[in-house]
Amino acid sequence: MSDLFAVVMLSGIYSLLSASLFLDLDAVDVAFTEASVGAGISTLLFLATLKLVPRYEKKSRYKPTLALGVVIATGALLIYGTLDMPHFGEADAPVHQHVAPRYLNDSMNEVGIPNVVTSVLASYRGYDTLGETLVVFTAGIGVLSLLMVSRRTKEKALQKVPADMQNQIILRVVAKMMLPLILIFALYVQFHGDYGPGGGFQAGVIFAAGIILYTMLFGLSLTQKVIKTEVVERLTAFGVLLYAGVGIACMLLGGNFLDYNVLRHDPVHGQHLGILLVELGVGITVAAVMVTLFFKFTWRTVKHKYNQ
Repeated sequence: MSDLFAVVMLSGIYSLLSASLFLDLDAVDVAFTEASVGAGISTLLFLATLKLVPRYEKKSRYKPTLALGVVIATGALLIYGTLDMPHFGEADAPVHQHVAPRYLNDSMNEVGIPNVVTSVLASYRGYDTLGETLVVFTAGIGVLSLLMVSRRTKEKALQKVPADMQNQIILRVVAKMMLPLILIFALYVQFHGDYGPGGGFQAGVIFAAGIILYTMLFGLSLTQKVIKTEVVERLTAFGVLLYAGVGIACMLLGGNFLDYNVLRHDPVHGQHLGILLVELGVGITVAAVMVTLFFKFTWRTVKHKYNQ
């Protein structure tokens, strides 16, 4: 398939179907993440990239025979490997005999949070979540280094290049009505992740999607009056520092790194406070990185139109 727009649409549809599958399997948190990231923010970033490149891929002079053979061989090996997998839903599967029983049986007493997924990601496996946050931060830094635009070029381009959808009155009115609801829902997901599906990652993506929606309809110049690019770029690092700072505070109080029990007089209260802070750090970094990525792609688009 050489139509890149069709590829992007199929990718978004596939992510939405995957989210539906996870939802059917009662993995609501995973479905939430897949829907917000895969079907939502990733599709928007792909579309922003398509504005900088031709819609159709150039045909290669060589037939991808070797690549096709590698894909077929890899797929055959993966299918062969599924023959040794336990049956779907089998209670005696190895994945259910390791640490899962302890998480399910003891997390309520040790962490005191009804959502076991949040307990695992933010407390038991806090190191892993910190690493994932660093990966998101590193990706943002990489894009910043590749898509730098001078401030003088930004100012000139914004003055002469209008917003793409400045004449879409209906879309603008609907967006103004939906934007407060999107941001409020993002805050709900952020601070209600202890008791239901959600958390910092999903909330950050939803919050960024609201800002991106505003940017798409009203233009980058108006968005810059509300949220400065420099502030967003600093927030990408602030979230990581907040997360790591909680771990350092735990060490200074006599505990281990990311051992939230020492943050309060009651270990359960300390777990609540620590999880609240680290999830907030994740949400800030994810939202700031996603907004920064879209801003940079939008700057490139504006610069391209300005040069033409």
